[in-house]
Amino acid sequence: MTIAIDTDFLVAVEIRDHLFHKPADVLLNNLLDEGHKLAVAPQTLAEFVHVVTDAKRLNEPLSVEDALARAEHWWQAREVFRIYPEGDSVTTWIEWLRDHRLGRKRLLDTLLAASAFAQGISTIITNNESDFKVFGKFKILTYQL
Repeated sequence: MTIAIDTDFLVAVEIRDHLFHKPADVLLNNLLDEGHKLAVAPQTLAEFVHVVTDAKRLNEPLSVEDALARAEHWWQAREVFRIYPEGDSVTTWIEWLRDHRLGRKRLLDTLLAASAFAQGISTIITNNESDFKVFGKFKILTYQL
């Protein structure tokens, strides 16, 4: 099965002192051991770099170069299936934003959801369950303590 990953999961996996690092890492290893693919979108990597280089969010933020290296590692990993916002997914993104009256803080999550949906992906890993549950299309995997 292919499972889309939200930025919060990627941050938790990559930042060792993150509150949810251990459960995120365990989930990641279990999924990979079971042979699952992880769907990654370019906007997820962009948001990841933004978050992990922000000194207001992290006590020890990564340098931009280190963050880009980690993003590139994910993008090139053989376990990763790349999903792109294009065609039907962009149309769905606009419709979902309008239909659910979502604001500007929901742009990237909605674009990830629409991109996954367009690829037939029905599972998303996130601890922000409500960001995706609203669409009624996805099974949500969480990794909370």
